[in-house]
Amino acid sequence: MKFRLRAIGLLSLVLAATTAACAGDEPRDAASDDAPLAAPTPVIGAYYAGWASSSYPVSRIPANKITHLFYAFATIQNGRCVAPGGADANFNALATLKRQYPQLRTLISIGGWGAGGFSDAALTQASRQRFVTSCLDTFFTRYRGSFDGVDLDWEFPVSGGPVEITDRPEDKQNMTLLSQEFRRQLDNLGRQRGAKYLVTAALPAGRLQTDGPYDPAASFDLRALGGVLDFINLMTYDMGTGFSSVATFNAPMSEVAEDPLGQPMRKWNNVTNAVAYYRQNGVPPERLVLGVPFYGRGFVVKQEGPNHGLYQAKASTFEVGAWKDIQPLLNNPAWKQYWHPVAQSPWLYNAAERKFASYENPQSIGIRAQFAKQNGLLGTFMWELSEDDASNSLLNAMSAPFR
Repeated sequence: MKFRLRAIGLLSLVLAATTAACAGDEPRDAASDDAPLAAPTPVIGAYYAGWASSSYPVSRIPANKITHLFYAFATIQNGRCVAPGGADANFNALATLKRQYPQLRTLISIGGWGAGGFSDAALTQASRQRFVTSCLDTFFTRYRGSFDGVDLDWEFPVSGGPVEITDRPEDKQNMTLLSQEFRRQLDNLGRQRGAKYLVTAALPAGRLQTDGPYDPAASFDLRALGGVLDFINLMTYDMGTGFSSVATFNAPMSEVAEDPLGQPMRKWNNVTNAVAYYRQNGVPPERLVLGVPFYGRGFVVKQEGPNHGLYQAKASTFEVGAWKDIQPLLNNPAWKQYWHPVAQSPWLYNAAERKFASYENPQSIGIRAQFAKQNGLLGTFMWELSEDDASNSLLNAMSAPFR
């Protein structure tokens, strides 16, 4: 979260059975080959930031509105899994929530931006076995009843992550081997307990990272991972970050001709073509879950221009905050609202301060969710749950096509 099956017929059967199992459906009986396969249950996923639990406790999670919850983040120390702060209270609350909503699947997400240790932990067969065993001991034995799977958030194998984090050329293959080891050990545990445990991963779409132009296929064997993982959370956001030289969109829907980003990055640095790229690299659409951001990105531009800040040269960045923090700006006369018909995204511009804010609203998120549905993707997910408003406006828009 791969090995490549070369026989097309076998691949179809394996994918169908695995998808059905991850969604809680039984695979088709071998004796009823003519029976139609049940459609996989859609994923409506939510990342939950454990560090926000003081203001957004586990008990507040709208478990009736989501199917999968990804608890962020466990980390790696000395080649072993380490539970995050507040684990005892939050994980006990999570187990209680699961008893109240038995349809909810919960996963411990390991890693995140700035989290090191993956390259060393995945380096050898022995280190992978030791690391995965430590994760199972922690999250499926010590905290038994809290989790239904593991989500890998390695940012990133080989290149593109924070410069201070160790990476190696062999990381690409080792990510696949690590995912297979999680699959092997969790499947064994599941057979012992009569359970189906999930292995997923959050994989990138943004084409500008710490080392400059970035290609996800240089970090990940996408075709292989599409066969090992139950599904991939495709991070179709963070396409316009501080790595950009201009004020731009965080998650543009399509390629914008006026975007000065060089090719071939510009072609792929949007939601539509990010999905196309993963599909071209062998990931079936039914293994992809589309990501949407519940937060904004801010740029201070160097000088006033004709496009209300858009694609103007960046002087610096600023913190926009979450959707719930952006909403008050919508009624602030200093901030003017704009909409781009190709990017299918709104933005705000404060001319007096030369501040450009990219964000998503219920309309733009609804467009992305409908795209996911129409293109046969498994569902949608967001980063992250506590950044929504009190009415769950963004979550409702994100989930509507799949309900």
